[in-house]
Amino acid sequence: APRGIYTSGRGSSAVGLTAYVTRDPETKEMVLESGALVLSDRGVCCIDEFDKMSDSARAMLHEVMEQQTVSVAKAGIICTLNARTSVLASANPVGSRYNPRMSVVENIQLPPTLLSRFDLIYLMLDKADEATDRRLARHLVNLHGPHANTSIQSADVIEPNLLGAYISHARTKVHPCISEEAEEELVNAYVEMRQLGLNRKVVTATPRQLEALIRLSEALARMRLSGTVERSDVQEARRLMQVALQQSATDPRTGTIDMDLIQTGVSAAARKQQQEIASTIRSLLGGVGVGVTVRQLLEQLNAARRADDPGAADLSVQEVREAINQLQDADFLLPVVGDVVRVRTAAA
Repeated sequence: APRGIYTSGRGSSAVGLTAYVTRDPETKEMVLESGALVLSDRGVCCIDEFDKMSDSARAMLHEVMEQQTVSVAKAGIICTLNARTSVLASANPVGSRYNPRMSVVENIQLPPTLLSRFDLIYLMLDKADEATDRRLARHLVNLHGPHANTSIQSADVIEPNLLGAYISHARTKVHPCISEEAEEELVNAYVEMRQLGLNRKVVTATPRQLEALIRLSEALARMRLSGTVERSDVQEARRLMQVALQQSATDPRTGTIDMDLIQTGVSAAARKQQQEIASTIRSLLGGVGVGVTVRQLLEQLNAARRADDPGAADLSVQEVREAINQLQDADFLLPVVGDVVRVRTAAA
């Protein structure tokens, strides 16, 4: 039967998530013990405090979320374990406060290579709303009141045992196939998602989004205990993905969807701005051997931007330093010493 495993990111290690080798107390032989991801095979692994997980533990998730396996080579034991699990993770923003002027990657500070492996990324923001706050407060108060049990029983809810049996039956007995109409809808949905960024030359969908659409469509059909994926399942999967992308992959600078934020951590607009700043620095420091401080360079760049566009926003020191790093990688600038920027000469 499908199983669910809960673990916390703060108390989880790499071997605790995957597998570890230990010595059997009776036979004194080396044995392999399964971790949370292997134990939740064909089930769900819930990871709380995902942002507080160590880098070594996060690195183990790459193979699990891409290949659905765990490779072990320890103490003479070499094997590959199945980890066909769905990962449900929750993370808090830096400082427990979400900044809408920053991207999801900047707020959560998770590696883009790991964040891009999730099918759906939703933002759960605590916004003040009188109706929602009143309903939540009433529910919490009723839990501690004298009529707590009667209010729960009178509600139209499903018993946990019945829900578990339903999910188990759907997972083990229902294996939906994609119909021709659903196949055509999947292709059209992927092509339309790709066309959204054609004019702006940004990536709005990747093959991972297409694979996610297929998985979501099959899951929706399985929820209905249907053996066929219909067009309506694909349309609902596309709606779910569009809502998730509008929240997680929206560039705060342009207000448009840009998958580069999830894939690389840097939006296409930010990358273009870095290139423009680097080009301006090249023209300002065109003379060989010229050295200026980062603060002087920032003032010159902002003055040049205001001359071209009076309404342009001033650059930050961080943006200038990122452009300087880009020019250092191109061997145009020397490493910054004493906060002074110098052009690399032919002898250097």
